[in-house]
This record gives sequence, C-alpha cells and structure tokens, in this order.
Amino acid sequence: MSNIAKAFDHGKAFIPFITCGDPSLEITEQLVLAMADAGADLIELGIPFSDPTAEGPVIQAASQRALAGGVTTDKIFDMVHRLRQKTTIPFVFMTYANVIFSYGAERFIGNASRLGIDGIILPDLPYEEKQEFDPICKKYNVDLISFIAPTSHERISMIAREASGFVYCVSSLGVTGVRKEITTDIASMIKLVKQAKTIPAAIGFGISTPEQAKKMAAFADGVIVGSAIVKLCAQYGNDCIKPVNEYVRAMKAAIS
Repeated sequence: MSNIAKAFDHGKAFIPFITCGDPSLEITEQLVLAMADAGADLIELGIPFSDPTAEGPVIQAASQRALAGGVTTDKIFDMVHRLRQKTTIPFVFMTYANVIFSYGAERFIGNASRLGIDGIILPDLPYEEKQEFDPICKKYNVDLISFIAPTSHERISMIAREASGFVYCVSSLGVTGVRKEITTDIASMIKLVKQAKTIPAAIGFGISTPEQAKKMAAFADGVIVGSAIVKLCAQYGNDCIKPVNEYVRAMKAAIS
C-alpha cells in the first residue's frame, strides 16, 4: 500500500496545507510535526511561487512573505530531509509547473522522491499537459495528483480513470479562500469519480469550519484545508504552532 493510500485507510482523512517558510522554515518544520500530532493524515507542503494563479489573497500573501524571507526549493528539500527523520506522515508538494521547470523536472521529482515526498499537486497543469511530468513521476514512484473542478462534467470520468494517489475535488469555482457556504453538487462529482476508478477523493477550496468539514466528509474520503490554516500563521506569526495544532485537532474530530 502506498503512503498516500495509508492516509485514507482508517476513516476520513484530514489534509492540511501550509506555505513552507511562512513565517519561517523553522516554524514550518515545527508546524508539520504539530499537525501530525493533532491527527492530520497527510500534509500538503506549499512551495511558494511568485505568481500563484490558483490562490486567493491569503495564500498569495503567504507566498510573498516566504519568498521575501529567502525561502528556496533547495531549503525546502533540506527541511523535508530533517522532517523525514522524525515522521512518516504522507507528504505532497503543492506548487506550480514553473517551479519544477526552472529547477529541472527530472532533478526536482527525483530529489522529491528520494526525500520521501509521496505526491505532487500542480493546480496550473491542465489534464492535457500532464504528460510533461507524469512519466517522470511514475519513474520515481511519486503520484501526480489530479484536479477535478465543478466545471469538469464529462471530463471527470476521463481524468479520474488516469488519476493516481487521490483525486483533488475542487469544491468551488475561483481561487482558494475561506467561503461562507459551498453550493457545488459535491455528491455528483464524487459519484462520477468512483464510477471511473476506485481511488480516494478529497475535497478542498473554501472549507474552513468544523461544520463545513463534517458536511463535506459525508460525501468524500478526505477534506483539505489551506487558507484557514495559513490565516492562523499570518495572525500569530512565530506563535502559530499552538493555534494551528488546536484547529487541526478540532477539524479532525469533526470528520471522525
């Protein structure tokens, strides 16, 4: 069983996202361990990018702060190396195609695999262009996670059939960010995924409260939360570890 599959094999998975280097890489390292301790099942590590097109203002600002603080891909790799000596929790990188291109796709994916990264999420990579990276990911046994949006309709089955790791179901149109309510017909999206392939489906974009998480977990195998956690990092800075730990604990309890 792959490391990602393990995240979904004991009930609903809670998947937090953080931007590496916000407020600092030292704090990011501590946050990862605190979130694992609080019950997170898989952690998305965001590699900051100067033009994160899928992100709303909260995560964009976090990326800018991290880059201004001198965060680089190599420094993030070093941090993952240290973390892998302390935890086996599944990790996926979330970043943009340009970050991988500029680093060198073979070098990036090979390094990620050797360091124990289990998957990569590229929100700006259309299904039609996944061949740019998918063969290299397969070579190094790293899952290239597929996105399915509410607009995908007939594309959902096609994307799901070729998906690996888990399917990232986008709950709302637009960019990431906290939303008061989620009106997408999630149940139909997930039904189409499951008809096409036996693969976990997790929902992200807009989920911030335990109530929303519980509602989404009724349909999905996992719930992904980013902006609400990144907001806590911005609000508390170096003191964010305790509030994030408590938030993850509450969200995990809501879906269990």
